[in-house]
Amino acid sequence: MASLSKKKKTDPKSPNERVISENRRVKHEYSVLDTLECGVVLVGSEVKSLRNGTASLADSYGKVKNGEVWLVGCDIPEYVEANRFNHKPKRDRKLLLHNREVNRFAMRAYEKGLTLVPLRMYFKNGKAKILMGLCKGKQEFDKRAAKKNAEAAKTIRLSMMRRK
Repeated sequence: MASLSKKKKTDPKSPNERVISENRRVKHEYSVLDTLECGVVLVGSEVKSLRNGTASLADSYGKVKNGEVWLVGCDIPEYVEANRFNHKPKRDRKLLLHNREVNRFAMRAYEKGLTLVPLRMYFKNGKAKILMGLCKGKQEFDKRAAKKNAEAAKTIRLSMMRRK
């Protein structure tokens, strides 16, 4: 899976990266064709809430509006200590991408009927990032085949462990 941009691939075990939230259902519901790391525009109370490790990427997706990519449906709960300066938990958030990335990545999703889905939200070097995936929805028979392959791989792995 080659990324369209020349950015380094994100390593989940990197010491300067702290995962906030992960969308685990994506592996079951979609087949991920490509990934891209994006910045996200946040307000102060959202960052404080993310530092507590509370966010939900379930039922969220990327949407292209006026040549910009927006994250829709991501739930970042209110920060308790922010009182009246708090944010709306499910507001749309702008994703930071270069124009060439929007043209190559997001517009490809719009044209071919693919979906932009957030895979993981994390802090990298103190900045909030989102790993977006260009995904194609799986049919029921695709899900069954993937489950069958996973079970076969598991039995092979267990039998190899017993031999040692």
